[in-house]
Amino acid sequence: MLERITAFLITCILTVCSWLNIPCAPLGKEVDMSKFRITFEEEFEGELDRSVWSGHYQYGEKSEARKGSYWNQYLARTENGNLVIPIVYLEEGMGGKDAGWYTAGIDTDTDAPDGFSQKFGYFECRCILPKGVDIWSAFWLMNDGVYNEDGNGRDGTEIDIFESDRYEKILNHSVTSNLHFDGYNEAHQKMGAKAFSTGNNPYEEYNTYGLEWNENEYIFYINGKETFRTDYGGVSQNEEYVILSVEMRGENGIPSQRENAPSQELESQFIVDYVKVYQYKDLM
Repeated sequence: MLERITAFLITCILTVCSWLNIPCAPLGKEVDMSKFRITFEEEFEGELDRSVWSGHYQYGEKSEARKGSYWNQYLARTENGNLVIPIVYLEEGMGGKDAGWYTAGIDTDTDAPDGFSQKFGYFECRCILPKGVDIWSAFWLMNDGVYNEDGNGRDGTEIDIFESDRYEKILNHSVTSNLHFDGYNEAHQKMGAKAFSTGNNPYEEYNTYGLEWNENEYIFYINGKETFRTDYGGVSQNEEYVILSVEMRGENGIPSQRENAPSQELESQFIVDYVKVYQYKDLM
């Protein structure tokens, strides 16, 4: 009975925070790691293994427009045991594109020789977020089924474990989580972003962001503590791969024109200590 009452109260608090657009602190249980075994571990020691990590919707050395910036996979690098994805203004351009903001999105899609994808389990990264208005990083899961316009997300859901898109907003030491399916055109459906505070300055300090995904629900975590759970969309039942990315608001490589937009002298970095994926022991 007490557990049900606690769950009800947490739901009420989350609902009020959502109405007021105020980030909520993680209020749920600690993740139970005893039920998992590790299946993928990337500590980013040595050079970035490009047989595992390839460009997300970029191929070879060519750059591609992504919102208000360009993605080029070769901007992603390892340094001091971390993955570093910078966002920097390049006067000379890069990869066939002209002057603009450049950064990267990389993934473990199984199109790569040693790519990785998994259905269900626990997915986690430890990282420091990039600073700057209109700049945000993300740790997310994806598969091609996301594009199927069939009224639900069971064949594939874009699972945004976190996005750091609140730099200038109220209580900006927070991140959001979201779900998307049915493609990205008129049929597109999304849960609606839910915001949670990290309890520190995530642009200066490491935090972990995690997702427990089973056949019935998604459970999101910050620093091992549950933020919320949902079965929105019916829950993906297919394998998905991991994505780490940075982007800037805007369209077609042109950033949003705002008074407080980043100056061309800024170079911000998304710093990732590790990515780890676990599977339920009873599924191995």
